[in-house]
Amino acid sequence: MSCENNKSMKCPCTYSCPRRGKCCECIAYHLKGGEFPACFFSKEAEASYDRSLSRLIRDRGK
Repeated sequence: MSCENNKSMKCPCTYSCPRRGKCCECIAYHLKGGEFPACFFSKEAEASYDRSLSRLIRDRGK
């Protein structure tokens, strides 16, 4: 699978980590842990640092 980071898109995550801006690495890391990366959430929900499926569903249900 080929994966290139999208340099034109600014990473919305407010948490500083070595995967920041490296979309494929970030998504794989979070999904392995049973959670979702910041870019799946609204800005307000991302700020809660709750990356759970239940939080994603509540966020998308608005």
